[in-house]
Amino acid sequence: MKTIPFPTFRAAALLLPAAAGTAAHAQAPTPGFTPCAACHATAPGKTSFGPNLRGVAGRKAASLPGYSYSPALKASGLTWDAATLDRWLTAPQKLVPGTKMPFPGIPDATRRRQVVDYLLSLR
Repeated sequence: MKTIPFPTFRAAALLLPAAAGTAAHAQAPTPGFTPCAACHATAPGKTSFGPNLRGVAGRKAASLPGYSYSPALKASGLTWDAATLDRWLTAPQKLVPGTKMPFPGIPDATRRRQVVDYLLSLR
C-alpha cells in the first residue's frame, strides 16, 4: 500500500476547503431556504418546478429563459436586489398580485434576511 507523506496530506487539508469555497462563491443555505428549495434549484444548469435562483441578484424579474412566468411578474419591472427580494419574500402576492408563486412569505425579518443574503451569494 502506498502511503501519503504527512506534510502532503496536511497541505491538502488546508488548501481543499479554500478551493471549494471559491468554486461556488455561495454561502451555505440557511434553514429558512428549505421551503424555497422544494421548488427552486440553485446549482448551475439545474431546473426544478420554479426558476433556478443561481445568479438572481441583479437579474430582471421573469427574465430567466426557459421558464413560463406569470404575465403579472413579467409586467412588474422588478430587478432582484436586497430590498426587492426582502419585499418579495415578505408577501409575493402582495408585491405582485397575480404571480404564480404559491408561497405565503416569510414573516420573520431575521429569517427573511438570512434567505436574502443566501440568494445574493448565489453568483
